[in-house]
Amino acid sequence: MIGTSISRQHQNFLQVIQSYYQLTKPRIIPLLLITTAAGMWMASDGRVDPVLLLVTLTGGTLAAAAAQTLNCIYDRDIDYAMERTRHRPIPSGRVQPRDAMLFAIALASLSFILLAVFANLLSALLAMSGIVFYMGIYTHLLKRHTTQNIVIGGAAGALPALVGWAAVRGDLSWAPWLLFLIVFLWTPPHFWALALMIRDDYAKVGIPMLPVVEGEVATTRQIWVYTLILVPTTLLLVYPLGISGVIYAIFASILGSIFLKKAWQLWQAPADKQLARSLFKYSILYMMLLCTGIVIDSLPMTHGLTAAVAEHLHTLSSAILSV
Repeated sequence: MIGTSISRQHQNFLQVIQSYYQLTKPRIIPLLLITTAAGMWMASDGRVDPVLLLVTLTGGTLAAAAAQTLNCIYDRDIDYAMERTRHRPIPSGRVQPRDAMLFAIALASLSFILLAVFANLLSALLAMSGIVFYMGIYTHLLKRHTTQNIVIGGAAGALPALVGWAAVRGDLSWAPWLLFLIVFLWTPPHFWALALMIRDDYAKVGIPMLPVVEGEVATTRQIWVYTLILVPTTLLLVYPLGISGVIYAIFASILGSIFLKKAWQLWQAPADKQLARSLFKYSILYMMLLCTGIVIDSLPMTHGLTAAVAEHLHTLSSAILSV
């Protein structure tokens, strides 16, 4: 295989562990877990069982790690061709594809068993469907063949929200599907901002990312459109679903206005990679804080506080009107 014939005989045990750890692309996983946690807090009305939380997040971590490892195996040819990824474990020869495959199978199996036994079968099946979708649909069918790769493939990254809800309730209702939709709509602006930054790398290996095929202007316009749809969609959790309340609404409104401003600025200056970098970094912060807003809003203490404030305001307004 290309780039996999380099000797590994000089590695010590810690280096081997580090190489397998790097296969899982660990920097990506926390963002997936926070959407899982948001789904769990939303499903439990802020009363999450800590053991179930630990089990679900561990199972989600293992599933995501398996998916990323499989991605490293599949994309080893383009990883070797790009300077940015040439030093990853497989193209550098530190891990052989066969060994990585066994590692991925072990991770996926552990994830399924853990979720099925200690959470429920639905959450386990959803986690496995995330792996299948990410590899079968996104990586194999879409990534190298269409500019809409990340749009459709975003479903894989949105599935953890369903896993979190299902782990708590054992079913799926409108609320987790809306959280799924929020993550789904967030993915294109997030990923296309990155694609604008590393457009030349994608062009070099023939990956038809939107900036490569249709250019920066079309990409930044699409980023603006998706952001414009995303922001009001986040507020549907407040109305009409009524799952989240005023605290989340404040989070979503402030975060969304900043997102819109950054997307608009990038659309006005499509070639500015610093603006693309700023939007990419903010998109990560946006999703983390939005999910934090969901968690805080769901807490019983928050419900009590907002109810007390609402009652006080009602009493105050009644007193003013009676004067």
